[in-house]
Amino acid sequence: MKYEVVIGIEIHVQVRTKSKMFCSCANQYGAKPNTLICPVCMGYPGTLPVPNRTAIQKAVRAGLLTDCEIAKFSKFDRKSYFYPDLVKNYQISQYDLPFCKNGKLKIGGIGFSGNPLPEKIVGITRIHLEEDPAKLNHMGASSGADYNRSGVPLLEVVSEPDMRNADEAYAYLAGIKEIMQYGEISDCDMEKGQMRCDVNISLRPIGQKEFGTKIELKNMNSFRAAHRAVEYEIERQAELLDRGETLRQETRGWNDDSGESYLMRTKEEAHDYRYFPDPDLMPVIFTDEEIEELRANLPELPSAMRERFLRDYALTEYDAEVITQDRALAAWFDRAAKASKYPKLVANWVGGELLRLLGETKCPLDECRVTPENLAELIELIEQKTINGKIAKEIFPEMFNTGEKAAKIVKDKGLVQVSDSGAITEVVTQAIAQNPTQVEQYKSGNEKVLQFLVGQVMKLSKGKANPQLVIVELKKQLN
Repeated sequence: MKYEVVIGIEIHVQVRTKSKMFCSCANQYGAKPNTLICPVCMGYPGTLPVPNRTAIQKAVRAGLLTDCEIAKFSKFDRKSYFYPDLVKNYQISQYDLPFCKNGKLKIGGIGFSGNPLPEKIVGITRIHLEEDPAKLNHMGASSGADYNRSGVPLLEVVSEPDMRNADEAYAYLAGIKEIMQYGEISDCDMEKGQMRCDVNISLRPIGQKEFGTKIELKNMNSFRAAHRAVEYEIERQAELLDRGETLRQETRGWNDDSGESYLMRTKEEAHDYRYFPDPDLMPVIFTDEEIEELRANLPELPSAMRERFLRDYALTEYDAEVITQDRALAAWFDRAAKASKYPKLVANWVGGELLRLLGETKCPLDECRVTPENLAELIELIEQKTINGKIAKEIFPEMFNTGEKAAKIVKDKGLVQVSDSGAITEVVTQAIAQNPTQVEQYKSGNEKVLQFLVGQVMKLSKGKANPQLVIVELKKQLN
């Protein structure tokens, strides 16, 4: 391509708090429409907002986790615009004095396609706190507004235009989501609207210093959709520029079903919003001691956790990447790995059987009946040759469904692996006698048939024979 792609992203993240940003209404998803409202969040005349202290502290925590400068003096502003989702005709936000600015996020590791992504630093311009507007519901020819969301604390994270392709944009989105979840700032459930993003894309001829015309993409309901939308928009803009057309600054929506963007409106500039300090809210002041206290209680970030897992547990980069994508899963694995002498095998089971069953049953991890220690015990039984891997995979679903320990299930069902040489000799002899055709094939030089005979022995022993001893005995009798 003869153009350089320039991408910047604005991410909106709902802050996890018990109440809304400026009133005592519950911050809760899924309630009956317009039941979590009060005169304050509905903008009744004479009401006064009271800022949510927890939301402000979590905004600062987000800044500390992204290496931002934390403002000791900041304020709230009114952002004026008229739209049905905004009852006051202005939104309480922040303009020139946000809580956090000049941060950064390192991206890299495994890319969207599964290939390595070179490490890169993406700058973060600012992180500020504002109130979420209402949710508009469009039903055919009519529309409705649910003001339960109006006033929910909302973090806006604005990146520098440092990304150059869809993979980098995807990695940045995933990195911000991890930080928000690990920092217990937000659950970032995109299906519930807890994390939304607007992607700004422009193209310029390679070597040109000035940015091209910025076009904003909205309505992406997943990171996969965002990656797809960015790739489409890059191609669309390049085709227009190749035809000699002039791009205009605009906002476009994304239709994931058709795989196309569409025009929504031309883009307003910041001065159209007529920002000015909110006269109902005092400035927010932080001391050095308060900032350091928040810094002292920061959690271990996923990047640091991945490095620790690689170092202490000898995981592969892929395993570490998969496990740390979810904070709860990473903590679960960490407990299991500490309880086991075989942390790599623990990672295999967590990334395989555990995630499979959680996905199939749609069971949240915090409701999973298998404890980390129980998984460690199951792996110990395999390594001690008490059971084999096949039996273990039959036991694990029962552990998952009942919460029983592996040792008890093995004992109750008589599943202890048979390692007695006499018993194995007997069942191998039986398998050889029942499969004369395959025996002759093996003796004629087709060694692949051996695995078939191993399977027959395991079938006759109901899966309890020690596979290694079975192979030794088969070769002994066949040869």
